[in-house]
Amino acid sequence: MSPETTFLEPTRFINSDAPNVREFARDTVKGAQHGIERAIALYRAVRDGVLYDPYVDVTDPRSYRASDVLALGRAYCVGKACLLAAAARAAGIPARVGYADVRNHMTSPRLYALLGTDVFVWHSYADLYVDGRWVKATPAFNASLCDRLGVHVLEFDGSGDSLFQQFDRAGNRHMEYVHDRGTFGDVPFEEIVAAFRVHYPALVAKAGLSGDFQEEAAEA
Repeated sequence: MSPETTFLEPTRFINSDAPNVREFARDTVKGAQHGIERAIALYRAVRDGVLYDPYVDVTDPRSYRASDVLALGRAYCVGKACLLAAAARAAGIPARVGYADVRNHMTSPRLYALLGTDVFVWHSYADLYVDGRWVKATPAFNASLCDRLGVHVLEFDGSGDSLFQQFDRAGNRHMEYVHDRGTFGDVPFEEIVAAFRVHYPALVAKAGLSGDFQEEAAEA
């Protein structure tokens, strides 16, 4: 089956038929003439319009479902990638979600203590089908967070993969991919939560913590 038929339909988490997702997509791509323009507009809207927050409840399906992420205005990478995929589908762009384990060299002491490692499993991006090819887009880190942390804002031009900031502005190693988990037509929620229970039991035990990750990371 072609991407146009396989990756345009709403799913449990990429619920592109939700009214708020459809409205968000329509308002965001208004005036865009081409698929690349629509993809870039959606990427920036999700990247900067939804704040990166790793303290959401990682055991709650609402932290992953596109319509709930949009309503809350906060999410970590998995929820933000899901929202981008859902908004893309709503705008007529075939989309799926992809995952990889990454080593993130810049985090807050509190989050590091909860994780016990700087390796983040199931880090997520959206995979968009634009002008006949798949391109990866990672809307996880909002521009205001990157500015506070001295990290280049991750851009997406609609024609090439946009995965991660390899170095910060000072030239220090920031992020690297260590294991590719592939792409999916919907968020594999149960598999992700099961992995978190194994790798991050302290985080799962305190799921839904309150806190300002941006302030914590900036202070560190």
